[in-house]
Amino acid sequence: MAIEGLHHITAITADAPGNLDFYVGVLGLRLVKKTVNFDEPSVYHLYYGDEVGAPGSILTFFEFPGAAPGRAGDGMVHTIRWRVGSDAAIGFWHERLTATGVPVDRDGGVLLFRDPEGLSHELLVAGGRDAPLAAHAPDVPDEHALQGFHGVRAYAALPDRGRPLLSALGMRPEDDRGEDWTAAGAERRAHLRYDRPPTERGVQGAGTVHHIAWSVADDAELLALRERAGAAGARATPIVDRQYFHSVYFREPSGVLFELASRDIGFTFDEPVASLGSTLKLPPQHEHLRAAVEQSLTPLPDPRRRSDAPAR
Repeated sequence: MAIEGLHHITAITADAPGNLDFYVGVLGLRLVKKTVNFDEPSVYHLYYGDEVGAPGSILTFFEFPGAAPGRAGDGMVHTIRWRVGSDAAIGFWHERLTATGVPVDRDGGVLLFRDPEGLSHELLVAGGRDAPLAAHAPDVPDEHALQGFHGVRAYAALPDRGRPLLSALGMRPEDDRGEDWTAAGAERRAHLRYDRPPTERGVQGAGTVHHIAWSVADDAELLALRERAGAAGARATPIVDRQYFHSVYFREPSGVLFELASRDIGFTFDEPVASLGSTLKLPPQHEHLRAAVEQSLTPLPDPRRRSDAPAR
């Protein structure tokens, strides 16, 4: 039993249409599920990822219209790290982002940029055995597409406090300070890096990460890892049914909200791969509210209503 890297990352947006334009139109991800926040069905929960919605590629957003901009601080994830396949891909994204008005920076082989609401991203070339998890966008060559998560960077004043919990979850330390960790299974891996926090206190809001979810096989693994987390001091929830996966939630000692999410259900639970993300899907407990929900949500286009001609 081992965590298979990241399952998904969930952030906050104040602007669902603009969010869709950036993550599909600019970054070339696929909208794989258009649903609502299960705890607040009047707002969107959008899921972007690779062509089939594979765990390890899924970036999701809660939309809270009018939400004030947030700021990452101690105990918060501040940067999402993506894999690309080559130095040529880094060059492609440098040119593409610049052409669309997105400021970029280079730090060695890493390309850094922010989305329109300030959420920080890094692109890097990472070797290893993990299969690439890519979407097919008409204007992004397949060889340059984003290939899934490499990991995340979080702020922590005292990162070594997390050692007992992260070790209990089967993560491997990469240094003796507790700042770099790897969650590696048979198929996938992901990295967690802790950085020294800024002096300003963090504020949850638009452009910040709400939580990160680690990938586990099924309910049996959820229960076993929930027990390990509890023994290491975490206050974990019972298993929660999120329709496309089952989850357990708890905070690690710095304050980052962790989720363990199962990968045995998936996003084809209620629609086939060919039409993923094309219609609004509601969980059964909210289906009776559909008319009111559809009126409250900003209409979003189906981004797959386009030519499926191969990328240049």
